[in-house]
Amino acid sequence: MFKTLTLTAMIAAFSLPAMAEDVTVGDLMITDTWMRATTSVARATGGFFTVHNHGDTDERLLSASTDFAMVQVHETVMQDGVNRMQEQTNGVVIPAGGSVSFAPGDYHLMLMGLETGLPMGEERQITLLFENAGEVVLNFEAEMRQGAAAQGHDMDHGEMDHDTMDHGDMEHGDGHEAAHDH
Repeated sequence: MFKTLTLTAMIAAFSLPAMAEDVTVGDLMITDTWMRATTSVARATGGFFTVHNHGDTDERLLSASTDFAMVQVHETVMQDGVNRMQEQTNGVVIPAGGSVSFAPGDYHLMLMGLETGLPMGEERQITLLFENAGEVVLNFEAEMRQGAAAQGHDMDHGEMDHDTMDHGDMEHGDGHEAAHDH
């Protein structure tokens, strides 16, 4: 009986998503980093995390970078009944004493121009650049989290307003070329 319970507990533990290690830099704590796993032909995905600002002054996420994709900080907004992604060219304020979640259907990192897919469990580093805290290098694991589709991340990119986004020379894989206008 004990062996059965132990084996069951071990299987349950290994079937849970890996929890990313929290990273603290100055007054900031960054938690729950992950990126959406993709198929081998997908050329874009999202990166997600939460930033907690335990300080007395606002912080600002200015940008993000990595060696495996072009990265933009986006916000998904509803306009005329359609979810549209807008690049946050002025960054995102992390209020003093507050937190901001970068989550599917909200603020997120848009990782574009992937040369290969990101299979479940694969880890990659992404560097966040903050106005005061500077550069923070984080590990993001590719995952398929429950509820991601319900939170808006599985939107049809073919209906997005690509005229307001600059995806560089990215091919969407569905025959739609990315627009270069802002």
